[in-house]
Amino acid sequence: MLEAWQHFYAWHDPAIFTIGSFSLRWYGLMYVTALLTGYFWGRRMVARGDWQGMNAANYENLFLFFVIGAVLGARLGYVLFYATDTGYLLAHPWQIFNPVQGGSFVGISGLSYHGAIAGVIAALAIFAYRYKMKVWFVLDIAAVSGSAGYLFGRIGNFLNAELVGRETTVWWGVFVGETLRHPSALYEAFLEGFLVFAILWLVYKRRSFVGQMALLYAMLYTAARFIAEFWRQPDPQVGFVAFGAITMGQLLSTAMFSAALLTYLYLRSNRAKR
Repeated sequence: MLEAWQHFYAWHDPAIFTIGSFSLRWYGLMYVTALLTGYFWGRRMVARGDWQGMNAANYENLFLFFVIGAVLGARLGYVLFYATDTGYLLAHPWQIFNPVQGGSFVGISGLSYHGAIAGVIAALAIFAYRYKMKVWFVLDIAAVSGSAGYLFGRIGNFLNAELVGRETTVWWGVFVGETLRHPSALYEAFLEGFLVFAILWLVYKRRSFVGQMALLYAMLYTAARFIAEFWRQPDPQVGFVAFGAITMGQLLSTAMFSAALLTYLYLRSNRAKR
């Protein structure tokens, strides 16, 4: 049993099934599951009146803006912070989302979660302006519902042998090639997915000001990501970016955490003065 686990990638097929040139992969299924979980969780909250001022029709549009912002932001974030050919892609922007290389369909590889967050904020700010809602109110809804499905996204990374961990000797490690590594994507699934959502859900009923849930999510996620990165192998094209031990993910998480904390304290202070 232990040996089968440690050699998981030797027998695991990333494709659920293949018909001709089409393959349904576990990775894609997990990401769709993540999106649908977030969507239905949010719709359930709206239906029972948890978010006064948001109706079902507007929520459908919010979800659409959310997905578009996440996809665009995730890809652009990767190009800016992780890609080795950033200059070329910025000079040829149509290549950023080009799924065809050398005449073959290869899909779009390379996404950044921090970029996705920036994209979601921008998209939902447009949504809030379009539908005359407070931006923080809209971001609160997105934070609680979106975090509900994050767990499945990281499981998808694990099943696709992505975000591999650093070398280890622990018994629950998984061989990637000939090297035993931490199953860091599963650590992230627990820390950034399950734990963050559980804490948000506990605070949710006790929220005291608009923007609290969005900012709390930002702080919880970045703290969890910073910790998880100590077990995750740095992106090979980037490596460590500070002090020979800090990764790009940790650097971006530190900046995001600091901005969220300062904004959280500011909004809470303004509420207390009213």
